[in-house]
Amino acid sequence: MIADDEALFREGVARLLEDGSVDVVAKVGTADELLRRVDLARPDAAIVDIRMPPSQTDEGLVAAQEIRRAHPQVGVLVLSHYLESHWAMRLLEEHPERSGYLLKERVSDVLELSSSIRRVAAGGSVLDPKVVERLVGQPRRGADRLGQLTWREREVLALMAEGCSNRAIAERLFVSDHTVQKHVKNIFAALGLPPSADDHRRVLAVLTFLYSR
Repeated sequence: MIADDEALFREGVARLLEDGSVDVVAKVGTADELLRRVDLARPDAAIVDIRMPPSQTDEGLVAAQEIRRAHPQVGVLVLSHYLESHWAMRLLEEHPERSGYLLKERVSDVLELSSSIRRVAAGGSVLDPKVVERLVGQPRRGADRLGQLTWREREVLALMAEGCSNRAIAERLFVSDHTVQKHVKNIFAALGLPPSADDHRRVLAVLTFLYSR
């Protein structure tokens, strides 16, 4: 399901998804219509713009949060023109699974878009790499702990924040799975985060810490 107040954008995204073998069950222009159609159709996932009528502020984000609360089986991928990390975290802190945030500039990449929507539909998380870059690079409260990480551990952390599995991180960095596991263990020890069997919750626990003010 696609929710955006610009008709041409909705149609364009729908065409890209269909080219990526993703079925589009509905296209809507308001947050209220999105919520109504999700209640009726229960799609696997919804793509939602942040700024929607009537105020063009955060109606889409509020709708995304309501979808994750009322329909936990429905994934939500939020799209935005704006690089605003706090918007991403408003969604991800409360609903880490089946949630994602991408900049609209990435929509033209059919493979990335279809892969992202499939990831959130399957229970994963997606975070735009530009948001990750801002996240890792900004000083914030808790920077003393973040400063304990090595350069390689910070690199691993950034890839974790993007939703990469340990195997994917190993392939990206050309190291062994065992090496990545060691880095991940060190990261959580340095950040004071308890172990968890849920990769996505662990990733977003790190994001929550790094985004804290």
